[in-house]
Amino acid sequence: MPNKVVFGFRNVHVAFMDAEATEQPAWETPIPLPGAVRFTPEVVGETTPFYADDTTYYAVDTNNGYTAELEIALLPDDLKIRMLGWKRDTNGMIVEVADGVGEQFALLGQVAGDQRNRRFVYYKCSATRPAKELTTKGESTEVNTDVVNLTISPIEIDDEMIVKGDIELNDTNATVFNSFFNSVYLPTFSTTPEGA
Repeated sequence: MPNKVVFGFRNVHVAFMDAEATEQPAWETPIPLPGAVRFTPEVVGETTPFYADDTTYYAVDTNNGYTAELEIALLPDDLKIRMLGWKRDTNGMIVEVADGVGEQFALLGQVAGDQRNRRFVYYKCSATRPAKELTTKGESTEVNTDVVNLTISPIEIDDEMIVKGDIELNDTNATVFNSFFNSVYLPTFSTTPEGA
């Protein structure tokens, strides 16, 4: 039975693009990113209508990916260095480099459903500096989180321009679903899609 609703957000992983691999695109092994709070992808693109016969005769959608906010309890220093192009000095200080260029990566994660868990991957992401609000401690302690802005772009895989993929556990895909966070899953296309 398919899900009626999804909720929650966890199991976030980052897999950096592997420029050294012989077959492209390729990604390194996903790295867990603990402390997932919120992920809010917003559509980039628009619908362009063509009018004829006094009506919308044809409409085409442009999919340019997403922009998103990823809120994390604390972005680890090693990931800041790779995602943002920052540097670590000889004393271990993390230095924000004004002209630093970060690496592109895939973002993987999981949400729960009323019937089954769903895992997802956004294949081509780049990040900008995290926003952080620091507040004094009052009667109660509030955690200050990191909010990273992401640009998620289409990427060509198997002659298709793709942006993301979602998979729910079913009777035939347990191997792929259970190993989803071990490597970036590349879709395989057939002439008859599952469920058709």
